[in-house]
Amino acid sequence: MKTTTIQIENLKCGGCASTIKKGVLSVNNITDVTVDLENSAVIVSHENANLEQIKDKLSALGYPEVGDKNTIVHKAKSFVSCAVGRIDS
Repeated sequence: MKTTTIQIENLKCGGCASTIKKGVLSVNNITDVTVDLENSAVIVSHENANLEQIKDKLSALGYPEVGDKNTIVHKAKSFVSCAVGRIDS
């Protein structure tokens, strides 16, 4: 089992964290996801998962990796993900 930490943009609250966990757990070979709100990080436990797939999933949800483009579209998606995560949790 491997653990990978990814620093992300736009992480604001537990609603965001809920959406991220649900989304990243849908990627193949992911066994656990922890979201560190204080450090804007996602810690993924996996069995040889494709890291690009994980990063693409985060970006699609509105939480691109730090250093990647953080466009207005990402910010809008993260706002929606945040709201949906709060409703679902």
